[in-house]
Amino acid sequence: MDKPTVNYETLIRITKAISMIRDPEEIVLITVEGVTHALNVKGCTLFLFSPSSKELKLVGSYGLSKDYLDKGPISALRSIASSLQDAQPVAIFDVTDDPRLQYPEAAKKEGIASILAVPIILGEKLTGSMRIYTADPWEFTLNDVNFVQAVAQVVGMALEMCRVNKGLKDSIDILKTMRDPRTLKSTRRTPYEGVPKSFGEEEMSRTEA
Repeated sequence: MDKPTVNYETLIRITKAISMIRDPEEIVLITVEGVTHALNVKGCTLFLFSPSSKELKLVGSYGLSKDYLDKGPISALRSIASSLQDAQPVAIFDVTDDPRLQYPEAAKKEGIASILAVPIILGEKLTGSMRIYTADPWEFTLNDVNFVQAVAQVVGMALEMCRVNKGLKDSIDILKTMRDPRTLKSTRRTPYEGVPKSFGEEEMSRTEA
């Protein structure tokens, strides 16, 4: 699989798209779709961390089947736990031979070869995780990791703004305001790396200038 070149222009396009939206559902959908297209990978998921259950709760996904998303609860203590405990990105090259995965058989059945897990940290608080899935074995580069970390940080801050604006006590409470993330469909999808239609040609040309 040919890897695309992810650069500052790509990052600007996706983060600007995120900044133009106030609805948490659309923020999540634009993010997971945009990252999937930007990296040309199989799929992307976004989770929020629940301190009470020590689980990662799905808030959005792109490119993955409902069967895979319904495989079971995602434990922050068992599913690529070091990414959350150490607050560092973790890359898994071979899902069939890595004990850090909670559901390796489900990943294999889904046709996933490699996974990149990036924590979402606001201040010193873990708020969630973004995960990238590839269909072919993938050696994630520093450029790949930095790109995903940057987008994860931006979407984390955007969701935090939504939380504050809605008067919610915790980030996980955003789930209560959203529909089932397994059935969500973006109304802003375009062929241009998941950027919404409101992010028009004139604005794109300014980022390229």
